[in-house]
Amino acid sequence: MFRTHNCGELRLTDAGTEVTLSGWVQAGRDFGGLTFVDLRDRYGITQVVFDSDDDAPLAERARKLGREWVIQVKGSVRERTNKNPNRPTGDVEILARELMVLNKSKVPPFTIEDETDGGDDLRMKYRYLDLRRNPLQQNLIFRSKLALAVRAYLSAQGFLEVETPNLIKSTPEGARDFVVPSRLNEGQFYALPQSPQTFKQLLMVAGYDRYFQIVKCFRDEDLRADRQPEFTQIDCEMAFVTQEEVLNTFEGLTRHLFQEVKGIDLGEFPRMPYDEAVRRFGSDKPDLRFGMELVDLNAVAQGKGFQVFDGAELVAGICVPGKADLSRKQLDALTDWVKRPQIGAKGLVYVKCNEDGSFKSSVDKFFDQEALQAWAASAGATPGDLLLVLSGDDEKTRTQLGTLRLHVAQEYDMIPAGAFQPLWVVDFPLLEWDEESERFHAMHHPFTSPKREEIDRMLTGDHDTMKSLKADAYDLVINGAEIGGGSVRIYDRALQEKNFQLLGFTPEEAEEQFGFLMGAFEYGAPPHAGIAFGFDRLCAVMNGKSSIRDFIAFPKNNQGRDVMIDAPAAIDAKQLRELHLNVTLE
Repeated sequence: MFRTHNCGELRLTDAGTEVTLSGWVQAGRDFGGLTFVDLRDRYGITQVVFDSDDDAPLAERARKLGREWVIQVKGSVRERTNKNPNRPTGDVEILARELMVLNKSKVPPFTIEDETDGGDDLRMKYRYLDLRRNPLQQNLIFRSKLALAVRAYLSAQGFLEVETPNLIKSTPEGARDFVVPSRLNEGQFYALPQSPQTFKQLLMVAGYDRYFQIVKCFRDEDLRADRQPEFTQIDCEMAFVTQEEVLNTFEGLTRHLFQEVKGIDLGEFPRMPYDEAVRRFGSDKPDLRFGMELVDLNAVAQGKGFQVFDGAELVAGICVPGKADLSRKQLDALTDWVKRPQIGAKGLVYVKCNEDGSFKSSVDKFFDQEALQAWAASAGATPGDLLLVLSGDDEKTRTQLGTLRLHVAQEYDMIPAGAFQPLWVVDFPLLEWDEESERFHAMHHPFTSPKREEIDRMLTGDHDTMKSLKADAYDLVINGAEIGGGSVRIYDRALQEKNFQLLGFTPEEAEEQFGFLMGAFEYGAPPHAGIAFGFDRLCAVMNGKSSIRDFIAFPKNNQGRDVMIDAPAAIDAKQLRELHLNVTLE
């Protein structure tokens, strides 16, 4: 056999045992008569010692070992004289009797250490080497444990794991589809699923009242740190349930995962209506780990002759505790930050609440000490605090302030380390009106039901009524990241047809795209609701990370490319002809 033990399991109780280990050479150290080799596998590192006094030729061979060579060692376990308290195997070492080189290695392009010298692009190109590093190994081990915990919990709650198709029909709603040409059906295409939404609803019609799937989904959209073209969802659906039952079930799942995998009790899951979240935090996924709520200042800031404020729909600010001592350079940097195109503010007003009770602002020319005192009182500011103020269109200004709030908290370490704050955001708008396209868009997706008390208004109301409709929709937010989202579904054909009409579908288009689903509703569809968790994002948030890439074995880069295998790539002319694609290859 290649090994009797792995490189992370030997302890002092194994002293005197003859063992065989196999793994990669992490490092070697030559001390003349003694040569030490750190042998690594995914379980840990064990020190191996080669003694020239015992076997000089063997020690000489050990001195020639290179980093990342794959070797097999046989020997006896003994207690180390110079122990390593930072390593689980640090009390023991292997006195080698035999050495076999299983495979040599080129010198790796970066160090295979916890803190590596390799940049992102280089490590992505050699991802199979990067995955040897302990931080990434621990991330993938965590991901595996989390998936097992999900399955265990949902199975215990009576959920069935059912696989749904990966080759489906393209639909116009949501993000762009990845499409797959059909060889057997000329000129026609499959799409890869953005989610199993319609299939899980059909499973409810079929009577499988508790469904789940840890499933790959695909979206052809612009990428960032928490977004990939292919990603994984914990996809769930339930029949004969209310919104309250869904929230309780998946609050239970989330509690279980944090307790089982992290040993953390999440505490209360408060609930907050969408309108309140946007008003107080400028976001529909607010981070509740710190304060700095948005404060409306219209009543105290307008009517003083400062046209920037007087002509604005909203003047609002945040109170940054204890930061009145920020320098002019730091305040200018914040101003430049909010004026970036991604934020779009035209400027930033600040007020320093000095320790002596006086105020210093960037608008002293327009507002006296009494006026600034009123600002501070409205914001709950005390001496030593800093007010940051923006103005403009209500919705846009709140969004800008919400983004600034997060930036300031991160920039000045105002977020408690290791804290987790869950939140259910509920009562989302059902529809969003887009002025440019002059049509409604679904806030979640076109299968979301309005709140029960608003169904009649949806069926009979006018255009303004549609703008105010609330949905039975809900998002689970943890630490300002949307972990999961879902809704109560429409299960009546007439209501679904009305929703498609509001979204700009002609009856013919609705039938062509979703006739199979509306037809199923005519065969006894039960009330049903569901949710989907972003599994990659959940892994990242539970570990305090912002990027999901390190929790995916082989992720894509920011351009959607796999630089390791060089994909996407061109295909040859024969394949194109078989797929009936008339594409000119350079």
